[in-house]
Amino acid sequence: MKKIKQWTVDWWFIGILILAAFLYAWNIWEAGNANDYYTAAITSMIQSWHNFWYGAFDPAGFITVDKPPVALWFMAISAKIFGVHGWSVVLPSILFGIGSVALIYNMIKPRFNIWAARLAALALTLTPIVVADSRTNNMDATLQFFLLLASWCLMKAISNRKPWLVVVSFALIGVSFNIKMLQAFMILPALLLFFWLASNQKLWRRLGTLAIALVAMAVTTLAWPIQVDSTATSQRPYVGSSETNSELELAFGYNGTERLLGQTTGTGAAFPGMGTKSKTGSTGTAGTPPTGAKGTAPGGTTARKPTGTPGAGNTGKTPPAGTKMPGTKTGAAGKQPAVTTERGAGTGRKMPANFKKGTFKGGTRGRQGSQRGGAGGAFSIGTVGPLRLLQSDLGPQISWLLPAAIIGFISAFAYYLDRKRKWYQTTIQQNHLLFWLGWLIPVAGFFSIASFFHPYYMIMLAPPIAALFGIGTVTMFKQFKTDLKHWQAWLLPIAIVVTTGLQAWYVSLYYQWQPFLVIAGGLLGLILLFIGRTKAWRKTALGVAIAAIMAAPAFWSLTPTIAGSSAGIPSAGPSLLSSSGNGGLGNGTADSGLLKYVEKHQGNAKYLFATSNASTAAPYIIKSGKAVMAIGGFNGTDPAITLKQFKALVKKGDMKYYLSSGRSGNSKIEAWVTKVGKKVAASQYGGTSSSSTQGFGSRGGMGGGTLYELDASMVK
Repeated sequence: MKKIKQWTVDWWFIGILILAAFLYAWNIWEAGNANDYYTAAITSMIQSWHNFWYGAFDPAGFITVDKPPVALWFMAISAKIFGVHGWSVVLPSILFGIGSVALIYNMIKPRFNIWAARLAALALTLTPIVVADSRTNNMDATLQFFLLLASWCLMKAISNRKPWLVVVSFALIGVSFNIKMLQAFMILPALLLFFWLASNQKLWRRLGTLAIALVAMAVTTLAWPIQVDSTATSQRPYVGSSETNSELELAFGYNGTERLLGQTTGTGAAFPGMGTKSKTGSTGTAGTPPTGAKGTAPGGTTARKPTGTPGAGNTGKTPPAGTKMPGTKTGAAGKQPAVTTERGAGTGRKMPANFKKGTFKGGTRGRQGSQRGGAGGAFSIGTVGPLRLLQSDLGPQISWLLPAAIIGFISAFAYYLDRKRKWYQTTIQQNHLLFWLGWLIPVAGFFSIASFFHPYYMIMLAPPIAALFGIGTVTMFKQFKTDLKHWQAWLLPIAIVVTTGLQAWYVSLYYQWQPFLVIAGGLLGLILLFIGRTKAWRKTALGVAIAAIMAAPAFWSLTPTIAGSSAGIPSAGPSLLSSSGNGGLGNGTADSGLLKYVEKHQGNAKYLFATSNASTAAPYIIKSGKAVMAIGGFNGTDPAITLKQFKALVKKGDMKYYLSSGRSGNSKIEAWVTKVGKKVAASQYGGTSSSSTQGFGSRGGMGGGTLYELDASMVK
């Protein structure tokens, strides 16, 4: 008689999943438009199959977003079912975030033990940047899930001896490529290493399986980009952020080599620290406007505050000449003077006094990274080098448990060593450990030397850190119980000391006396471990030690949830508690009066209006559901349309208005419009000024500007 498999419920795991659901979903109804760049695309994608397939930014299908559409497809389906809301477009990210926690649990439990799986799942859940990413409609939470799914399929293929699952695993990497392009390939070394070490197939069969799997990956990787590139340009949108209207060029250029070497396209030299230089040859942040919502600082100080990581209030956008930024004075020739602060000159930001002197420091030391590698939290990525991931710019988002994970790998690899085997023969458990290390090292290496990326990309490191932490904590505890004469017995105390020290430093960037609590908690756990090392309550002592080193990252992870954050540049940290969680790049609002005016006078025009960039256009697309042309894509610099083509649209009657946001983008079109166009007085649509451009990325977005009316008679 066949034995019936009994299902058991792991209530610890259920509790972790509930915790993940709370952190990722609570307060998400405060998301607003989330990242309105992608929300605008979702608004457009649900209107036609053409827009859905290509990931069109605008309902007219003029230009796409800067990523392939697979992640957006899930969001568009959600929006089609529930309507376009901040929470509905974020819902797939929430579900994928919870799914990632479930996957890592099921990947570790079969080959190690249940507590290793629980700790890994908990560590992933409480990784601050995982929480922040899972609360946005960016692609990163979706990418994490699909990479873990590919890895789970490979592990299942090896354990169950099902070669077809190997093919599925590598095919999913191709799908992941169409989520965020080359970033998906970072785990290929881990997959290849694990398959080669763990497969029990004979050599030629192993090579054959691998060859078929790589072909499947190539097909799923290239099928969509090649289809797009092979379609006549007149039959599809322009590929946003590309220079040659090509998805393959976008993948290997803007989203590929330029991330490593420095961003040189699609930016208009607007972002310091991206491989470009200003006219003075400097990549500093002097003169860049502060962004973020206007909030109340601790102690009642009202000020523009940064959000996210230290320095997150500055998006790095250089204001155009002649543009008056909120809260600033415009000097001669429209240039914004540098502002002297308590930290020195040229930051463009005056911080409240209690940020530096009070209980809440607000990450003033971490904010120094903006001078080195980028402009504010959006681009503060620290100094290139082997310790970059531990620095104040990136560390508080991802590296709280990194020391424990690395030491844990050493512990686990030694613990599962089979001395009866030859030195090059690994055990099953060691193969799994090498997989996670093979994921960690290439990704960490890339981000340690890359010239441009956003801090929230660090979610790529969360799964291997969580896995090695969970597995290593269990083996370190087992080794700790042995004779202290063995070196392995000291790995657990070392891991606690090093991890506690690093965490105390991160906390000290924001608070004055709270770091002593972190140290005290670590010392208490360490003392209890030594006292109870041979006693029955030693597991309780370990629980106290784990709670001590998980407390600080747990608080950091809680901040996006408390703040209701769903920012375009997601991050976690105490700064969110003193400012709007939705400020920063990718969050803007539309001028209601202007929108009503152009809708009323649109007539038979195809577009409500044109503007230079997607940041200005997005809020209007979301609010109206109608086409707004972003002639230069995300940053206004894409060569998506020529002056001749734009004039043809005006002559045909498809384009009746142009909104000059203060960011010129396509200078030829902007110059022609401002020369021949008829200014529409702001008073006609309820405004008070015809040129009230707001700071890029602020909660007000780019809702102001100068509106020009165009007609066929102006085209010569």
